[in-house]
Amino acid sequence: MATFLYRVGRLAFRRRWYVALVWAAVLAAVGLGALKAPGASDEEFSMPGIESQKAFDLMEERFPGATADGATARVVFVAPGGEKVTAAENRRAVEQAVAELADGTQVASAVDPFRARAVGEDGTTAYATVTYKVKATDLTDASKAQLERAIDGVRDAGLTVEAGGSAMGESGGAGGTAEVIGIAIAAVVLLVTFGSLAAAGLPLLTAVIGVGVSMATILALSDALGLSTTTGTLAMMLGLAVGIDYALFVVSRYREERARGRAPQEAVGLAVGTAGSAVVFAGLTVVIALAGLAVVGIPMLTKMGLAAAGAVVVAVLIALTLVPAFLGFWPNAVLRRRARKSGRIEESTENNGGTRWARFVLRRPVPVLLLGVIGLGALAVPMTDLQLGMPGDEAKPTSTTERRAYDALAEGFGPGFNGPLTVVVDAKGDDDAKGAAETIAKEIGATDGVVSVSPARFNAAGDTAVFQVVPSTAPTDERTKELVQTIRGERPGVESETGAAFEVTGTTALNIDIADKVQAALVPYLIVVVGLAIVLLLVVFRSLLVPLKAALGFLLSVLASLGAVVVVFQQGHGAELLGVEQTGPIMSLMPIFLVGIVFGLAMDYEVFLVSRMREAYVHGERPGQAVTSGFRHSARVVVAAALIMIAVFAGFIGESDSMIKMIGFGLASAVLLDAFVVRMAIVPAVLALLGDKAWWLPKWLDRILPRVDVEGEALSGRSETDPAPAEAAGLEAAHS
Repeated sequence: MATFLYRVGRLAFRRRWYVALVWAAVLAAVGLGALKAPGASDEEFSMPGIESQKAFDLMEERFPGATADGATARVVFVAPGGEKVTAAENRRAVEQAVAELADGTQVASAVDPFRARAVGEDGTTAYATVTYKVKATDLTDASKAQLERAIDGVRDAGLTVEAGGSAMGESGGAGGTAEVIGIAIAAVVLLVTFGSLAAAGLPLLTAVIGVGVSMATILALSDALGLSTTTGTLAMMLGLAVGIDYALFVVSRYREERARGRAPQEAVGLAVGTAGSAVVFAGLTVVIALAGLAVVGIPMLTKMGLAAAGAVVVAVLIALTLVPAFLGFWPNAVLRRRARKSGRIEESTENNGGTRWARFVLRRPVPVLLLGVIGLGALAVPMTDLQLGMPGDEAKPTSTTERRAYDALAEGFGPGFNGPLTVVVDAKGDDDAKGAAETIAKEIGATDGVVSVSPARFNAAGDTAVFQVVPSTAPTDERTKELVQTIRGERPGVESETGAAFEVTGTTALNIDIADKVQAALVPYLIVVVGLAIVLLLVVFRSLLVPLKAALGFLLSVLASLGAVVVVFQQGHGAELLGVEQTGPIMSLMPIFLVGIVFGLAMDYEVFLVSRMREAYVHGERPGQAVTSGFRHSARVVVAAALIMIAVFAGFIGESDSMIKMIGFGLASAVLLDAFVVRMAIVPAVLALLGDKAWWLPKWLDRILPRVDVEGEALSGRSETDPAPAEAAGLEAAHS
C-alpha cells in the first residue's frame, strides 16, 4: 500500500498539469450534468415495515387523488379579551377568511370552524383546517401569499390569528451562515497550525473542490437515482469535514519530510505513501459507518449515507492526487515564512506541546485513564433516560406563529388536540362497512385517554373509513405513546367482533413508530459498523487490542455526548444558554446520525494518531517512545482537525430550529469528547499500560490477515538514502 501510494504521489507531482486538468474536467462535466438535470424533488419520507406507513399506503390506495401527505394549514382564531369568537362580527370575519382561503388554486378544502364544530368550549377559540392538493414543498408563493392575506384580514378585524401545519414550513436547508463561520474558523486554525497562508488555504481549496464534485454529481444523478434535495446535506457536511482533514494530514507530513531535507518530489511521495495510507483506511472506516446506515431500513437515510460515502471517497482521491499536484505547483509556499525567507527548512518538533502532553500521560497513565473513563461514564448516565420522538411546533421559539398557534390550540381544546391520531378502517369484504366503522370508533372512544372521536369519512367505494382520535395528552407525552399501544392492543377483539381491520397512523403515531424502529435498529447498526471497523483496524495496526480499545473509546464518547444532549434538550439543564425554549424528546434519528458521523471522524483521529505510533514502533522504538513520537508528529494536526470540526458543528447551535441546534450541539460535543478525552488522553494511557502487549497479534491471525504497509516500512530505506540534493535550489525555484 505505502509503496503504491508513494508512486501515486510522485506521479501526481510530476504530472501535476495533467492531474489538475483531469479534476477540472471532472468538475466541469458533473457541473454541466447538474445544470442539465431536472430539478430534484423532495423525497417522500417512508418507513417500510411500520404500521403508520402501512396505513398511509392504504389511504393513498383507497382515496385516490387525496394525497395523504398533502400540505395542511391550521389557522387558529382567538377572540379579543372578554369576547366570544362566535359573536356576530367576529364570526363574519372568520367566515370571510375561510371563504378567501378556499378560493386558492392549490387548495383542496378549507373547513368552516362553525360548521365543523371546531370551536372551543369556552367560545374564545376556533380553528379552520386548510388542506392542499400538493405537498408543502410544492406550494407556490402565490398560495403562501394568499394564506398570509387571509390571516392579515382577520387580524385587522381585531382577532388574534396564528397558523401552524406543514404549509407554514420554510423550504431550504438551514446552516448557510453556520457553514461560512465554520470555514472562516477553519482557516484561522489552519493558519495558526501551519504559519503559512498557502498551507492553510490548500486544504480549504481542495476540500471545496471535492465538495463541488460530490454535490454536482448528486444533482446530476438526482433524477435517475431518485435522490432528493436533502440527500446532499450530509454529503456536503462530511465532504467538507474530511476533505479538510485529509489534505491537512498530507500537507503536514510533506512539511515534515521537507524539514528532514527531502527534495519536494521525494517529500510528496513519502507524504502520500505514509499519511496517504492512513487517509485511505480512515476513509474506509467513514464509508463503512455511512453505508451501514442501510441497516436502519429507512430509504431516505440509506441514500443520504451512500451519497455522503461517495463524497468521502472523492475527498480521499483528492488528497491522494490533487493535493500532491498542487504541492508540485508551489513546493515551498506551504512552508513557514521563516523557512522561505532564510532558505533553511527547519520544523523542530522535538519538544512541542504534543511531546510534553504524551510524557505527562506516560508518567501518570492510571489517574489519566480513570479520570477520563469516570468523567465520560458520568456524562453518559443521563442517556439511560433517553426518550426518542420528533419535536414539532411546540419546540419552536415563541416568536414563531407556529408555536403560538400550538399554544392557543392546547389552551382552547386541550394538549392532545395538536397531535390527533388517524384511524384507518379497512372494511373491504364486510357487508356492513358503516356499522363496523361505527363500532370501532365507539370502542376506541371509550378508551381511557381519548377525549373525542370525529365522524368517519368514507371513500367512494364505501369500503374504507378514516376518523380522527384526539388524546388527552400532548403528542410528545409518554402517555400518548401508551395510548397508541393500548388502542392497537384492543385490535384483535374489535376486529373479531366487526370483521373489519383497522390501523392507527397520523403524525403522532408515525413519530412513535419511527422512534421505536430506530431504537431497535441502533444495536444492530452498532454491531455491524463497529465489527467491520474492528476488522479493518486489525489489518491496519496488526494488533488485537488497539482496535478493541478504539471501538470501546468511541462507544464511551458517543454515549457521553448523547447523555449531554439529554441533559440539555430533554432535561433542560443549561437549555436557556443555547436558546432552547422548550425541552422534550430527542429527535428519533439523532442517535443514528451521531453514531454514523462521529464514528467516522473518531476513527479518522485514531488512524492518524496511532498509525504514527505504530510507524515508530515498527521502526524500532520502545512502546513509550513510540507513543511520544506519535504525539510529537500528529497531536498538533489532530487538535487542529478536531477544532475545525467543533467550530463547524457548533455553528449550527446558533440556528433557531431546535432540531438543528440539537444536531450541532450533539456533534460538537461528540467530537470534543472523542478527540480530546478519548484519543488524546485515554488512548495514550491505555497504550502506556499495555506496553508491547498493545501490538500483540496471535501468529495464526497474523498469517490470515493481509499485509498492508500503512506505516511505510517499505519506504524506510528509501527515505534514509534519498536526501534532497539542495534545499536552496528548491527555494530558489519557488521564488522564480
